[in-house]
Amino acid sequence: MKTRKADLAGAWYPGTARECRAMIQEFLDPALARPPAAKDMLGAVVPHAGWPFSGKIACNTLKCLFDNSADIDTVIIFGHHMRPGSRSLIMAEGAWDTPLGPLQIDSELAGALAQEFPFTMETADSYAPDNTIEVQLPFIKYFAPEVRIVPLGLPPAKASLDVARRAAEYVRSLGRRGAVLGSTDLTHYGPNYGFSPKGHGPQAVEWVKKVNDRAVIEQMLAMNPQGVIDNGLGSQNACCSGAAAAAITAAMVLGARRAMEMSYATSYDLRPDSSFVGYAGIVFYS
Repeated sequence: MKTRKADLAGAWYPGTARECRAMIQEFLDPALARPPAAKDMLGAVVPHAGWPFSGKIACNTLKCLFDNSADIDTVIIFGHHMRPGSRSLIMAEGAWDTPLGPLQIDSELAGALAQEFPFTMETADSYAPDNTIEVQLPFIKYFAPEVRIVPLGLPPAKASLDVARRAAEYVRSLGRRGAVLGSTDLTHYGPNYGFSPKGHGPQAVEWVKKVNDRAVIEQMLAMNPQGVIDNGLGSQNACCSGAAAAAITAAMVLGARRAMEMSYATSYDLRPDSSFVGYAGIVFYS
């Protein structure tokens, strides 16, 4: 079985199993909110910056997902930085390595999708470098060592919601105990990103937190996939709005009816700078 490399290990997150486990243990925070009486967790949206910036949010959101789900055996992961006209991506066979060991692709489910929709096929030897999915994989391997994955890249377009819907339907028809994951960061603000509509300083930080990021978070909490896409494209407040919208769509097909914000922060909170990024962790449950 061919295995895709962990390209970002040792840079975006620790490069060894021991270091990954130690950092995950540092991240875990029992004080973070949990959905009340949520025993059927079906999906989540998580951020994808380097672990020192957004790892704590992603880690605790994924722990909540796996702790409150019934023996998940397949996770469909929606990610990648894409424009509305980008071609969808899928890795349909093999495995993806992590410092904690490889995660196998659910080739039956991925293959069914690849036969139905037009994708650019990724393999262990040929793929577009990507942080959005890779930074989640050590967390997944830690919390669910035997789970299989289906990595997908979907653009912010209505057609992506059809792919997400069918992915969840295949989870059911193939008898999987599945969950879905959307990977996106929020507003990228400041000169590094060419986006500074409110100038610089404390007023800009407050606008990002209370207005711009809040707008797309509210669409996620309302479980409105098209609203997430529209916000991401119109307000630049979700760099992978197609991935987040796809996760919401698939989670609803699996039975999710509620959403809860686990936590929110910005890179400014950790390292004040004129350029900063927003991060949120959100879970979907029945």
